[in-house]
Amino acid sequence: MFEQLSQRLQGVMDGLRGRGRLTEENIADALRQVRMALLEADVALPVVKAFIDGVRSKAVGLEVDRSLTPGQAFIRLIHAELVAIMGEGARALDLRVQPPAVILLAGLQGAGKTTTAGKLAGWLREHERKRVMLASTDVYRPAAILQLERLAQQLGVGFAPAATHRTPVELARDALIEARRSVSDVLIVDTAGRLHVDAQMMQEVRDVAAAVQPIETLFVVDSMAGQDAVNAARAFGEALDLTGIILTKADGDARGGAALSVRHVTGRPILFVGTGEKIDALEAFDPQRIASRVLGMGDVLSLVADVTRKVDRVQAEKLARKLQKGRDFDLTDLHDQLGQIQQLGGLGALIDKLPSRMFGKALSGAAPDDREVRRQVAIIRSMTPSERRYPKTIDGSRKRRIAAGSGVQVADVNRLLKSFLQMQKMMKSMSGKGGMSRLMRGLGGRMPPGGPFGQN
Repeated sequence: MFEQLSQRLQGVMDGLRGRGRLTEENIADALRQVRMALLEADVALPVVKAFIDGVRSKAVGLEVDRSLTPGQAFIRLIHAELVAIMGEGARALDLRVQPPAVILLAGLQGAGKTTTAGKLAGWLREHERKRVMLASTDVYRPAAILQLERLAQQLGVGFAPAATHRTPVELARDALIEARRSVSDVLIVDTAGRLHVDAQMMQEVRDVAAAVQPIETLFVVDSMAGQDAVNAARAFGEALDLTGIILTKADGDARGGAALSVRHVTGRPILFVGTGEKIDALEAFDPQRIASRVLGMGDVLSLVADVTRKVDRVQAEKLARKLQKGRDFDLTDLHDQLGQIQQLGGLGALIDKLPSRMFGKALSGAAPDDREVRRQVAIIRSMTPSERRYPKTIDGSRKRRIAAGSGVQVADVNRLLKSFLQMQKMMKSMSGKGGMSRLMRGLGGRMPPGGPFGQN
């Protein structure tokens, strides 16, 4: 997400490198480039105008701190204005009601409401420790109810039984009764996708909302819809008392226009962002962190939170003790580390949260993609325990067997073994005294001088 916009804005910052001060002339030139970048990212025109006016009013006559260059000072202004456009501060879900707290999801067809309902249930169970029940009122899409029921089973949360001969309003009322009976903390009600120009369907979702009195009514919108997302959000906001927005498919949107526009246009906060297909690929929306990602500063806080929550500490400590004792890093260890990367959402999600002006660019050019990671895992799993422990014993015939067992070419096996040997040497150098210092010296120019805004 924001890939195109991020590249353009970093280009603006590079253009200000070496300037002695911010003048009206170079500010005007930079803002012209920023305006074009925002329009190309499909940001709504009123939002672009408000953004540019806000930056210009603060930039002209700005006293630049001596510790910052003009480019860094300007990018700090852009960061602050991005945060202001997307919404100051991050609001949590309001669940302060007599249980069950009802969350109603509404949106256009194909926006991903059913999958989002499952993701939100998993998020509430894991982060808020809530007893959640899922309910579907979509009687128009045959597989919708079954899809949600299977998601509930996969997540280990409750599901309100539903029959397609019942009306959506009746299903919503039945689900509320079932949630009370089962002492659920939260009831998430999924509704059928509808076009905002369909008056009858819009009345139906209003009737469902009236039947269950939701504490949160969330508009689920496809971030790749661009301007259509903004128009739909405005229409749904007029029909329902929306309290927040969930952006879906953000991982497939290189522009990011919807994220920058929808909150400003509707006045409703973005609460969550869907970042992938996996059931746990849902993040609480934080304008500060999103703005940092747009400007190539990464999102190290989210990365740390993911690592803390998903990485197996016991396994990590076991590997650390093994290396400290001077024992070799083997292919079983590599397999475990690749599994940890997959737990974090893959290399793409990991690199996206690293500052591009620090490690992000270096890694994105050198690291294998997620398909390569899966291929490497398959190759290692085709080896015997002895081969994983002693990879030097893997001769030509063993390579052919391993390649056949993992569905790859012998060249892929050779590539993995070559990469592994390089990694093994690096691990051995790190395990000795002063190993980390040697590693940092080896990285050389990849380490930028000072501050979250990188070198300028």
